[in-house]
Amino acid sequence: MSETVGVSTSIAARYATAVFDLAVEGKALPALEKDVDVLDAAMAESADLRTLLSSPLYSRDEQETAISAVAKKMKLSKTTVNVLALLAQKRRLFVLPQLVSSLRDLIATHKGEVTAEVTSAKELTKAQADKLAKTLKAQIGADVKIKAIVDESIIGGLIVKVGSKMIDTSIKSKLNALQNTMKEVG
Repeated sequence: MSETVGVSTSIAARYATAVFDLAVEGKALPALEKDVDVLDAAMAESADLRTLLSSPLYSRDEQETAISAVAKKMKLSKTTVNVLALLAQKRRLFVLPQLVSSLRDLIATHKGEVTAEVTSAKELTKAQADKLAKTLKAQIGADVKIKAIVDESIIGGLIVKVGSKMIDTSIKSKLNALQNTMKEVG
């Protein structure tokens, strides 16, 4: 499985670099950033889209027709539409999630931003997210974009991941640590 993920990531990174370079040359970076957000949200929300991307049951032509229709409906930029059509022709739509992730990283690096993945038990308010971003900016020294994830199983607190660093202040992890301590005693 990890070999497949590695190959997908490698393929996606090459496409992402090419698309990013085209967007920079064409001064279309804001449009690309919007496209990345729209595609990411669509993949998260639509099981049918995820099936289209990964199912070997669809032919090249069916995938290309479907992804072109979806892209048109989402009002994606011409460059993004062309890349999606190319991925469908090459039977590589399965790399789209990694492509979106790679593009997001390239855009953030270009803008001098860092993305922080923040998991909370309930959705953060705008004020909470802004305050957290400001606090993280002071610690990291770069603009921080918050990617919020809601996971009720953590009960409370936050899990913040920035690059390779992780801060876990969730109640779930504290309860697990307490449980482990009690096992050691008993």
